[in-house]
Amino acid sequence: MPKTTSAQPPYVPVRVWDLPTRLFHWAIVVLVGFSWLSVQRNWMDWHKLSGYMILTLLLFRIVWGFVGSQTARFGHFLASPRAALRHLAHLPRREPDLEVGHNAAGGWMVLVMLLLLAIQIGTGLFSNDDALTEGPLAGTVDKATSDWFSHIHRLNFTLIEIAIAAHVLAVLTYAVLKRHDLVRPMLTGVKHLPPHLPRPRMASVWLSVLVLAVAAGAVVLLVNRP
Repeated sequence: MPKTTSAQPPYVPVRVWDLPTRLFHWAIVVLVGFSWLSVQRNWMDWHKLSGYMILTLLLFRIVWGFVGSQTARFGHFLASPRAALRHLAHLPRREPDLEVGHNAAGGWMVLVMLLLLAIQIGTGLFSNDDALTEGPLAGTVDKATSDWFSHIHRLNFTLIEIAIAAHVLAVLTYAVLKRHDLVRPMLTGVKHLPPHLPRPRMASVWLSVLVLAVAAGAVVLLVNRP
């Protein structure tokens, strides 16, 4: 049954997030948390495996950002910095959530997180722990360079933690100030919107399977290079 309010037109359920995008989001949440835990527990083989999985998902997401569903494409959710600032300026204002996908500020947060994860995985490939563990590409550079990558790898994770905290704070802020539920649509894929808004185009799930398989194959070739 359509969702209605006294001051707004009837709202209808609209599919705004495809399954591949939602699975990517929550898989990254789990894997980043596990990567932190594996370091704390000194489970370095598992830490490397987690990194390879994150790399696979990052490659998938980059490609999906060009060929995937409309709301997953970079061209759809990356607005100008000025638009993002205008959106943030209206943050305290209580208004209905009419965004079909990421809002102007959220799009930039997604890009920042993807860049931080790319730096983390890229540096991890060349890192070492001065003990028994090193990345699959550590042998392609000298020890001093590998140590530099290791330093950036540790420093960048602090930035990832800050970005995660900012993301959680933003979700809570939208919930409190604007009464926008940003979590449920990322779980269900569905958002209640006015019927006049255009429905986003959804890409085939089979296309996502193909993209993920190619990404996984590329990572396997990378980590098993001679």
